[in-house]
Amino acid sequence: MSSLTVYHQSTPDIPNKVLTHLEDITATLAEQGVRFERWQADAPIQPGANDEQVIGAYQQRIDALMAERGYQQVDVCREAAAGLLDEHTRAEDLVRFFAAGRGLFNLHIEDYLYAVLCEKGDLIVVPAGAKHWLDMGEEPRFVAIRLFNQAPDQVASFTGDQIAEAFPRLDD
Repeated sequence: MSSLTVYHQSTPDIPNKVLTHLEDITATLAEQGVRFERWQADAPIQPGANDEQVIGAYQQRIDALMAERGYQQVDVCREAAAGLLDEHTRAEDLVRFFAAGRGLFNLHIEDYLYAVLCEKGDLIVVPAGAKHWLDMGEEPRFVAIRLFNQAPDQVASFTGDQIAEAFPRLDD
């Protein structure tokens, strides 16, 4: 089940709130400039589907988002890149849609941490420049569709802040 846990940065062991209803998660994140939606596949996806089949199952939604936000490229990611557990920013939006599996997106906004557990069917759009880190778990198992303008392996700008070490991990 998707969830949003909000912490004050000074109390990483005590959440201020935990939300599990889609409408509550969406509204709370929207206040911070983060988009969160739940998508349904336009076509069934078979186990072992290749990248083109995964993208094809969500093609209408992908095309609409690309047209709306001006994204130029789409791909499918099945592995977590190294270093994502450290707080960083990116020069463009971070767009991920989970076709399978899950991941924990931690957004450090002002004095608060928004820990967004994304699962199958969840889209998250984190605006460019937002401080964040990603946790795909000790043994990542996910299929995510990524949309972007630059090369998919754009360089993250690490903040040097060790805040990520204080907060719960996906597998905790």
